[in-house]
Amino acid sequence: MEIADLKIHTGKKEQDDEIQVVEFIIGEDKFAVNLFDVREIVEASKITPLPHAPSHIRGIIDLRGEITTIIDLRQLLQIAAAKDKSSADLRFIVMDDTVSSQKTGIVVDEVTSVLTVPVTDIDQAARGGTEEEGHILGIIKKEVGERGESRKELVIWIDVRKLISDMNQ
Repeated sequence: MEIADLKIHTGKKEQDDEIQVVEFIIGEDKFAVNLFDVREIVEASKITPLPHAPSHIRGIIDLRGEITTIIDLRQLLQIAAAKDKSSADLRFIVMDDTVSSQKTGIVVDEVTSVLTVPVTDIDQAARGGTEEEGHILGIIKKEVGERGESRKELVIWIDVRKLISDMNQ
C-alpha cells in the first residue's frame, strides 16, 4: 500500500502530505500504526486466555461490556522481550471497528506519542518483503534531541490492517 492509498484509506484529506501515527514500544524497538486505525488506548487489564488459540492471541478482555481479542505483536512479529520492562506498564491499543470484523486490541510495552510525520521523512524502500506479504508501510525517520545535537531515530510503521487480516486467514 502506497502512502497515497493510505490517505484515501483513512478517509481524511491529509494536509501538506503528512501522516499521523501512534508511536509505541515493543521490546527495544519503536513501532507506529496509523492514527485512524486506533479507537483508543487503555491500561492493560487481566487477560482471559483462550484454550487452543494460536500463540499470538493472548486472550480476551471485557472492555466496557465488549469482548475484545488481544493480539500479542511481540509473538506475531517475533520480537525479543526488553530486559527491564515490567508488565505493569503494558497498554492495549484498541483498533477501530474498520480494521477487523471483531473487536481487536494489540498489547504493547508502552505508548510514547502521536506523531504527525511529513511523507518526506518516511522511507518506503525499506518495507521488507514483497508488496503482497509485507506488513511494513515504511520506516519513519524521527528527529530527536536538542538543536545542534539532533539525531534520527527509526520507527517501523506497521500496516496493522494487513497484519490482522492476514492473521485471520
